[in-house]
Amino acid sequence: MVTESISSVPSPAGDILKIGNQTFHSRLLMGTGKFASFSIMKRALEASHAEMVTVALRRVDISRHEKDILQFIDPKKYWLLPNTSGAKNATEALRIARLAKEAGIGNWVKLEVIPDPRYLLPDGAETLKAAEVLVKEGFTVLPYIQADPILAKQLEEVGCATVMPLGSWIGSARGLKTKDALEIIIEQAQVPVVVDAGLGVPSHAAAAMEIGADAVLVNTAIATAEDPVKMAEAFKLGVEAGRTAFLAGRVEEKMWGEASSPLKGIL
Repeated sequence: MVTESISSVPSPAGDILKIGNQTFHSRLLMGTGKFASFSIMKRALEASHAEMVTVALRRVDISRHEKDILQFIDPKKYWLLPNTSGAKNATEALRIARLAKEAGIGNWVKLEVIPDPRYLLPDGAETLKAAEVLVKEGFTVLPYIQADPILAKQLEEVGCATVMPLGSWIGSARGLKTKDALEIIIEQAQVPVVVDAGLGVPSHAAAAMEIGADAVLVNTAIATAEDPVKMAEAFKLGVEAGRTAFLAGRVEEKMWGEASSPLKGIL
């Protein structure tokens, strides 16, 4: 893997996302599950301008005997983020992360510990337990969590490179149902906050960026759209619009109306 910025595309006003020892120009992270084919996934990645891509290790043929997803993800264009999808506790997550590292996929990991099969809610206690061990072993850890400000701070304090709170349940496409908690996490965080899960349309991504999230991760909303390539481009634009709006500084909300034209000095 490269050890410098993954892209040469200039960012407006030098607005760079830094995670661990890497810098990125795109604030849209892409998941790779649920696409109808690897070729569609590849085209959607290109349209999204994403620079970090997360992949479930269970979808990778470590022996390289079979055609697998990694053959469609150019390591010169994308920073690969293996995830521990399928882990139900800290022990399983540690095994998956270590297996990815031994297979040469790298020491970055999106830490997912999900014992709940219906709502796919992450287990905060087991996530924290696994994160402590992985950080000590030299991993760059990006943990997926519920929108819990206390847990987010604890993960930051043990050395995680980001926190990744959910907007709503994985694959639900319900948007920012956790907005109030996300705002607290963003206010308190000293590491990048990546809103992960539940974003269904580009306006959801824009809304996350407008409240100060550093990035978003999107998978289902793009992969299962009628036209994944166009939806990937739309999410790219939504993220860019939301980030630009955040940097611009939004107008204060009021409980009353206020004329947009001055009332003094007029005929």
